[in-house]
Amino acid sequence: MNTYRILIACLLFSTCAPRSGYHILEGFTMGTTFRIVYEGAPPEAVRAGIDSLLAQIDRSLSVYNPQSLISKMNRNEAAAADSFFTAVFRRSYEIYLDTDGAFDISAAPLFNAWGFGFTEREKMTQAKVDSLKQFTGMHHVRLEGTRVVKDDPRVILNANAIAKGFGVDMAAAFLEQSGSRNYLVEIGGEVRCKGKNSEGKLWAIGIDKPVDGNMFPGEALQTVVRLTDKALATSGNYRQYYEENGKKYTHTIHPATGYPASHSLLSATVIAGDCMTADAYATAFMVVGLEGAQQLLAAHPELGAYLIYERQGELCVYQQGEW
Repeated sequence: MNTYRILIACLLFSTCAPRSGYHILEGFTMGTTFRIVYEGAPPEAVRAGIDSLLAQIDRSLSVYNPQSLISKMNRNEAAAADSFFTAVFRRSYEIYLDTDGAFDISAAPLFNAWGFGFTEREKMTQAKVDSLKQFTGMHHVRLEGTRVVKDDPRVILNANAIAKGFGVDMAAAFLEQSGSRNYLVEIGGEVRCKGKNSEGKLWAIGIDKPVDGNMFPGEALQTVVRLTDKALATSGNYRQYYEENGKKYTHTIHPATGYPASHSLLSATVIAGDCMTADAYATAFMVVGLEGAQQLLAAHPELGAYLIYERQGELCVYQQGEW
């Protein structure tokens, strides 16, 4: 579910400072960091608004915040959805249907049981997987007006694979309302940009080489994408995994099988008009693998993609669109 930090524009070098008129905002939200580069009003005029917006989103959608709305819903302590939760839930359900369940924010019990969530890893057997699958799937939860209704109280949600993208979109909208026409917003590696950077060029976004041991974002890049007026998100399996009895278990769980996905696709980068969409489809592609991702891309020519996969020990790339 998680995506990985990518290095941006002149920020490919941490010492690079923005030119006059461009500003940088940094901080923490939804269990990760954010970085915003924009041209416009000075930081003191923008910071409070950005911090307030991201704090509201965190209080709604962050599974890292035990007092967030989604956390309370998971404990059956709340049922009334706010506008942020509603927007993310509805888009999640649309993509859940479009991907035949590959993108599923209700698969949280499986992630937890396999050791990639917020509980201790369990001893996984087919019987255990089957028992958890009884109450996973977004057909077990719905919105009735503003009320979240579960078919089973054990249903829990984790929107981490789309909430950061949503936060990026909301921050971008805030900047535009503030008058900025040149900006880049990044939360936990998910990006949306508009206009040009401080050098008058398209924004440059580095995509990490998806190899085991590449634990530091930006240390080894596969490619650099030049982008404007688009959003980008990357998901991969090369940092969050564990090995047991000689077998590798990745954090990408296939909701249909209940087991970690196993295929040749190592990293999926998606480019879309909004970051919420890019975020969710990047996760879905890592679930279904290369061929499944290609089929989804064929049905969505509006999406761009940079898929890195392994073939006979070599890294190969499948690309849709040009940037």
